[in-house]
Amino acid sequence: MRIIYRNDLSELARLAADIEAFAETNGLDLEIVHTFNLCLDEVFTNIVSYAYADDLPHEIILELQATPREVMACIRDDGRAYDPLTEAPVPDLHASIEERKIGGLGVHFVKQLMTRVAYRREGGWNVLEMARAHGPAKASAAQV
Repeated sequence: MRIIYRNDLSELARLAADIEAFAETNGLDLEIVHTFNLCLDEVFTNIVSYAYADDLPHEIILELQATPREVMACIRDDGRAYDPLTEAPVPDLHASIEERKIGGLGVHFVKQLMTRVAYRREGGWNVLEMARAHGPAKASAAQV
C-alpha cells in the first residue's frame, strides 16, 4: 500500500484511518495497529513540524507492507536531511517531567516498539524504514 500525504498535521486523522484499513485488509491484530499508529503519528508530526525550511506544500510518502512474519512501513520526506536515529537527543528517562528536556522521547518509543528501524538519505529524500515482527516468530526485543 502506497499513500501520499500533504505536509499538514490535519493529515494525521487520515494516516490513522489508512493504517487501520491496511491492518484490516491484512488481518493484523490491534497491537500492531496501535504500535504503527503511535510510531507513524510521532514520525509524521516531527516531519511536518521540523523538516521543512519553507511553508510550501510537500509530499510525505508512506508505504506499508505485511508479510506472514513482519509488518513494514517506509516513510519518505523531502525535508532537510535528518537522521532521527542518531541526531535526536537521547531522553533522560530518569529525570522528572519538570527536569526532562524536550525532544527524543518519540524516537525512543519508535526504537523500543519496532523490531527493526533504519534511516538513509536517498536522492534528496529522508527514508525511514521501520518493521515489527508479528505472528509466531515475533521478536522479544527491538533491534536498531
